[in-house]
Amino acid sequence: MSTNSGNAFDIKIFARLMSFAKKYRAKFIIATISTILLAVASAASPYILMEAVNDFTATKNPTRLLYFTIAMLLVLLVQVILQFTFIYYANWVGQHVIRDIRAKVFRNILQFKMGYFDNSSVGKLVTRVVSDIETIANFFTQGVFMIVSDILKMLVVIVVMLYVNWKLALIALAVLPILIYATKLFQIAIKATFQDVRNQVANLNSFVQERVTGMKIVQLFHREKIEYDNFVSINEKHKKAHIKTVWYYSIFFPIAEILSSIAIGLIVWYGGFQIVENSTVTVGAIIGFIKMAQMLFRPLRQIADKFNQLQMGIVAGERVFNVMDTESSIDKSGTTLAENIEGHINFNKVHFSYIKGEEILKGISFDVKKGETVAIVGATGAGKSTIINLINRFYEIDSGTISIDNIPVQNYNIESLRKKVAVVLQDVFLFSDTILNNITLKNPEITLNEVQQAAKQIGIHDFIMSLPNGYNYNVKERGAMLSSGQRQLIAFLRAYVSKPSILILDEATSSVDSHSEQMIQYATDEITKGRTSIVIAHRLATIKKADKIIVMDKGNIVEQGTHKELLKKDDGYYKNLYDKQFSTEIAV
Repeated sequence: MSTNSGNAFDIKIFARLMSFAKKYRAKFIIATISTILLAVASAASPYILMEAVNDFTATKNPTRLLYFTIAMLLVLLVQVILQFTFIYYANWVGQHVIRDIRAKVFRNILQFKMGYFDNSSVGKLVTRVVSDIETIANFFTQGVFMIVSDILKMLVVIVVMLYVNWKLALIALAVLPILIYATKLFQIAIKATFQDVRNQVANLNSFVQERVTGMKIVQLFHREKIEYDNFVSINEKHKKAHIKTVWYYSIFFPIAEILSSIAIGLIVWYGGFQIVENSTVTVGAIIGFIKMAQMLFRPLRQIADKFNQLQMGIVAGERVFNVMDTESSIDKSGTTLAENIEGHINFNKVHFSYIKGEEILKGISFDVKKGETVAIVGATGAGKSTIINLINRFYEIDSGTISIDNIPVQNYNIESLRKKVAVVLQDVFLFSDTILNNITLKNPEITLNEVQQAAKQIGIHDFIMSLPNGYNYNVKERGAMLSSGQRQLIAFLRAYVSKPSILILDEATSSVDSHSEQMIQYATDEITKGRTSIVIAHRLATIKKADKIIVMDKGNIVEQGTHKELLKKDDGYYKNLYDKQFSTEIAV
């Protein structure tokens, strides 16, 4: 795919955008035929006007003038019908095409590795999926079809002018080369400006999205003025980019208007001179040529503007196709179904790095038997959460093997694997929807009764029913209407109703009240029964109950064993960590 932004027109991207219209060939053809007929009908009006003036001047016959008037009204009616057909079907094609492109882009985004989102701005992705694709709609409705329509009108008008009086036609067309050259310069200059505008729109969207999402941090650390100043700076760049486009418009359109007026002036001058000299030029011809000159130059001015819409669509298409063509999806060649997995997990010399050359896991190996609960402890940055991401294949490992039931995870069908591995993350994300839909994620196979029974089993049914509308309570964006402990309880239930074979918990209770902590502890005990569980432990109770504890430090496993075994190691890493961190829980 071409990324050469210096070209005024990128034919490869144009062709690729047009290829999406093939699916709607019939509607596209209707719009095209309407365009052709509209061009002919538009040129018929000044010709009929010219004939009417000449005829009435010669015959003074009002009946014949009435016929010409009726003919003009009929042509006008045909133009209205064709204009409606053209506008409706052009927009119909455009909207269906952008629906298809948007769906294809979003489907690709859904398959991206987590690493892509780690390095990409959410605001810019939103810009690609929403506003850039809307610009592509204008590529069809205001760009391609309008340009074709205007060019056809110009060609038909030129043919009619040459047919009526070729000398007068050449006079009218004398300034056309200058206007075409000016239009070409305008098109080249404006494309780079439009690219700058799209960049600034993406930057603005990204900035606003991040600050609104992190508004609590902004206000907690009194950064309102700093962020406002940053916004003003970005907004200023956005304004300057738009003003630059206005600058080019303000130069081009007056030039086009002057050249159009000069052409009409030449027609009047030359035609009037010819009438005085008793030439074949008639008053009707002069009136008709003035009308046709306006029809000739107005589309040319519009073509420049519509061509900009075309270029903006191509620029937007280039950006959207960059996302669409990004190869950042997890390899899904695995075919083994994970329907009956028992939950035996094995890591064998696993190396992993988010950034090449900066290893997070340095050849770790451990084994989790079916039904075991394994706690992973260690300082921040030791690599605990990374293990969670790798079991679910959010990222691909650099080397080594991760297997479940002695089958490498990459050999499993990824959808079936993830159905059997449930994760409760430390940072719980809830959608702006009801509690029920956040639990089932709108899976029609999970009924309300099943959810209620599961909630009772892990002890959170009463909490949910205490909320207004119970399971139909809307938690708003990111679960803002619930406390952090309540959000985590919902996440526990979401994991539980999926009936996983493997459960992964990234516990987070440092910011919850004691009542929520007790409920979370009870929920943890219930949902880990009878299934393989890996827990990033933050609480002493979880650690003591674990069948095995894996102690990590700087990407390495430094110790493994039960709570009692590890405490017996004098000057052991776990014993020191326990004495410094976990013993405070006993004191409390």
